[in-house]
Amino acid sequence: MTDGTAFKHPKGLNAYIAVTGAYWAFMLTDGALRMLVLLHFHTLGFSPMQLAYLFVLYEIAGMITNLSAGWIAARFGLNSTLYAGLGLQVVALIALSYLDPAWLIGFSVAYVMVVQGASGVAKDLAKMSSKSAVKLLAPTSDGGLFRWVAFLTGSKNMVKGIGFLLGAALLATLGFVWAVLAMAMLLAVTLMALLIAMPPGLPRGRKGAKFSEVFSKSPNVNWLSVARVFLFGARDVWFVVGIPIYFYAALSDGTTEGNRLVFYMIGIFMALWIILYGAVQAAAPRLLRAASRSEHDLIWAARMWAWMLVLVPAVLTIAAILSPTPQSWLTITLVGGLIVFGAVFAVNSSLHSYLILSFTRAERVTMDVGFYYMANAGGRLLGTVLSGVTFQVGGLALMLGTAALMVTISALATGRLSGGS
Repeated sequence: MTDGTAFKHPKGLNAYIAVTGAYWAFMLTDGALRMLVLLHFHTLGFSPMQLAYLFVLYEIAGMITNLSAGWIAARFGLNSTLYAGLGLQVVALIALSYLDPAWLIGFSVAYVMVVQGASGVAKDLAKMSSKSAVKLLAPTSDGGLFRWVAFLTGSKNMVKGIGFLLGAALLATLGFVWAVLAMAMLLAVTLMALLIAMPPGLPRGRKGAKFSEVFSKSPNVNWLSVARVFLFGARDVWFVVGIPIYFYAALSDGTTEGNRLVFYMIGIFMALWIILYGAVQAAAPRLLRAASRSEHDLIWAARMWAWMLVLVPAVLTIAAILSPTPQSWLTITLVGGLIVFGAVFAVNSSLHSYLILSFTRAERVTMDVGFYYMANAGGRLLGTVLSGVTFQVGGLALMLGTAALMVTISALATGRLSGGS
């Protein structure tokens, strides 16, 4: 992918390719691990609330990491945060292989929560490093910044979608332990390749960076961060626990062979959803004609697309109210509706990813990106907790209604953004 303009650093394209490749490898394992943990522990008898608990520390760790990672990168350089993220994920995957099915459920939940917390730290170190690299390396003329950040984000989510499918397939074939060990090996090889051959181009940090700088004074950065909290909360409130468990209940016949088939079906749906989401993200600059539009125009586009997204979970909530028990027509409606949600959500997410880089200045990019992705992790945490709570308390209808409410709040926050700043 090129846009006909030069990168800011002479070897910036090589550095961008290296960072993107490492981020792809990481997100492949991240998607696979989420599906592995969710399906494996559901078959062990974990309730929706217990499944949600498995991901809570993952999201809390992500919030803390993003708040501090911007300062760490500004102080020690983006290379160090990227290496640390990859290395920590290898350790987390190996630790999961030691999980013993004979342990008490309470101890198993605590153990996996801690390991998932380490994985959350790893993921957000890698994400912050990759997203900041785009701002510092990519060309900005003729919509270049939007195109390159959309490519990184979109391709990452397509790879993560493949990871969902990979996780379900590995669980059905290799089993839990060998699946996580295989992913650890992949990331270890990636990390060694980067350590040996990482091209120059990323900044090495500045000694005078202060931790207090991570809190943004920009109203646009702050309002966009609020919008991000509720946008991703609205996705994860159904994505993390509720919809996979609903599909499992609706499609499983209770036999071992039937359960394996359902694993594949759920994995394929989640994978295709993420892949579609990533493809639309990557295409968003063309869809929105970003090369010929100003920041002010794209802020207006963000407001419009936010309100469009509200309609989808609202309609699905009505469908769920009309069918309180799993039925084939509702399952088909959910599949179609969530695909539409994914496409519109992807445009919203892509606009957010561009606007945060547009709003920030080069000298504090890691700080603002870290703060913004702390909000992103906060939204995922909120959505994760509510996914288990709403599905267990009120079923599909309450879960989807909560998603509609959260998208509405995100749209209201987006309406507070101002152009030309």
